[in-house]
Amino acid sequence: MTATQIDILLVEDNEGDILLARKAFERTKILNAVHVVRDGEAALEFLHQRGEHAAAPRPDLVLLDINLPKVNGHEVLAEIKANPELRKIPVVMLTSSDRPSDIEASYDAHANSYITKPPDLSKLAEAVKSLEEYWFVLVKRPQS
Repeated sequence: MTATQIDILLVEDNEGDILLARKAFERTKILNAVHVVRDGEAALEFLHQRGEHAAAPRPDLVLLDINLPKVNGHEVLAEIKANPELRKIPVVMLTSSDRPSDIEASYDAHANSYITKPPDLSKLAEAVKSLEEYWFVLVKRPQS
């Protein structure tokens, strides 16, 4: 059986968090391609396959920060879940915010999960491994 590559869109503006996430994904055993965009506007361009992202793959999972330049994570989430072509993509809010208002707003906008970023690489690697196992091994997702 040939392994299928999983395309993950990481929407994150903090370079340190991007590096930690990339290292964490490298440690997992699931074949993945992590695509990174650094603001909400670029995330929407990637998802809609426009501009410099015209050839971008449709991601199998979006990891979305809330505090982003140009278009914030809540706005990106709302657009994803309002669009019939995008709404089935699982969106996990992966952010440093643990404010109850951010958590509530994310679930109100139909986020699939909300995770507060762990502060160190080993804990982030554990979280990433759990995410990948959950979304790509355990969960049955629609074929689109």
